[in-house]
Amino acid sequence: MDVAYAVAAIVLLAVSFVGCAVPVLPGPVLAFSGILVLLPSRFSPSVNACIAFGVACAAVLVLDYVVPALGAKKFNCSKWGMFGCVAGTVAGLFFLPWGMIAGPFLGAVAGELIAGKRVGASLKGGLGALIGFVFGVALKVAYCATCAAWCAVRMLQT
Repeated sequence: MDVAYAVAAIVLLAVSFVGCAVPVLPGPVLAFSGILVLLPSRFSPSVNACIAFGVACAAVLVLDYVVPALGAKKFNCSKWGMFGCVAGTVAGLFFLPWGMIAGPFLGAVAGELIAGKRVGASLKGGLGALIGFVFGVALKVAYCATCAAWCAVRMLQT
């Protein structure tokens, strides 16, 4: 039965990495679920590990919203630009892999242009939104990689 739990954890952890870039999949939550699915097995995490990964997951989820906004704010991106960044991210899913990079930038630029900003200011706002998006994705990838590494070590030790 432990093998089934291990396979479920590996699947959740693998999907969590997809969720780092795809907005509709909660990558960190899936990675944390990958750890929790091991509870009834011999690979069971300790209470302290569950608490630590749970708190870290919550922090990553909060920062995932804060970091892109801070990047956009630093470059004077409007709410229209932020909305465009999210819309561009979703549209970029249809044009993988480059759409995931170009989508947030082009969406933010379009949003800034709709907001009435000039092209130069729109490009600057788009760059800020893109930088914030990239840092948010990097934060989620780091968390998911940590969860995956912890699970790998735990499974190899027992």
